[in-house]
Amino acid sequence: MSDIRHFPFISHLRAEPTSHIVRFKNGDVVSATPGDAFWFRRLSTTVAEIPIDDREQGFVFTGRSADFQDVSVQGAITYRVADPISAMKRIDFAIDLETGLYLKEPIERLAQTVTQVAQRTALDWIAHRTLDSVLANAVQELRPLLATNLREDEALADLGLEVVTVHLTRISPSPDLEKALQAPTRERLQESADEATFQRRARAVEKERAIAENELANQVELAKREEGLIAQRGINERRRVEDEADALRIESAAKVDRLRLQTEARAEDITVIEQANNDAERGRIDIYHDIPSHVLLGLAARELAGKLERIDHLNLGADGLGSLMESFLMASTARLES
Repeated sequence: MSDIRHFPFISHLRAEPTSHIVRFKNGDVVSATPGDAFWFRRLSTTVAEIPIDDREQGFVFTGRSADFQDVSVQGAITYRVADPISAMKRIDFAIDLETGLYLKEPIERLAQTVTQVAQRTALDWIAHRTLDSVLANAVQELRPLLATNLREDEALADLGLEVVTVHLTRISPSPDLEKALQAPTRERLQESADEATFQRRARAVEKERAIAENELANQVELAKREEGLIAQRGINERRRVEDEADALRIESAAKVDRLRLQTEARAEDITVIEQANNDAERGRIDIYHDIPSHVLLGLAARELAGKLERIDHLNLGADGLGSLMESFLMASTARLES
């Protein structure tokens, strides 16, 4: 939109570089150039402003396929005014010199014309194809067809329009039919997801099984090692007991040998002592062998008297006193003879 400023008796217009300005004065074209700026008087001047920048027009078409199914086509067309003079001749681009706004709606007319050509082409293409063909080939076939027909359309050429690009953003059937068509795909995707989940769980179970087997193998190995340890401990304990038994046996044997030696030595000592005692006793017996009986009686009496501390009474009968006196006399006689 141009910028218009008003001063006493005169005004000034300044346009953007993307606007082609055609200035009329008294019905004649005074200038026609993009981004123009000039002074003018409102009573004798008319200005037309034609946009020459790229403009994008969105569209949504609903057509019926050859198998009687509704199909929606959504997209956008980018176009521009390549020949401003031709466009100005077909559409009124005059602006209000007070506000700078269009007196009519030329931009909407341009967009409507482009949209009508695109709609006619798209609906004709959809009508000669089934729904499956439309959904499968719209992007590959319809988009190039739209671009070609828009560029070659005579009505657009007469308006001086040039189509830059055509985009298709969505090709879809009716909502109910779309849900029905999506169902198999959804089910397939769900099956794929379920299969992926199953595979993931299977891998998890396999990993858990491998972990469990590894733990079991470790436990078995530990049990084997523990068994070996217990067996080794048993061997060591048996060896220790055997060693202790051998040591006790050796000690017992040593004690027995010592006792035997001590006993033999003691027996030899006793034998020697007894032999000495026997020899002494035999000597004494031999000494007393030749002594008369009355002498022996006297010696016995003396020996007895030496062992008795005290004799309170002594009773001698007639026979005993006679024998004693006889023995005493004989002993005395023997001493005198000797």
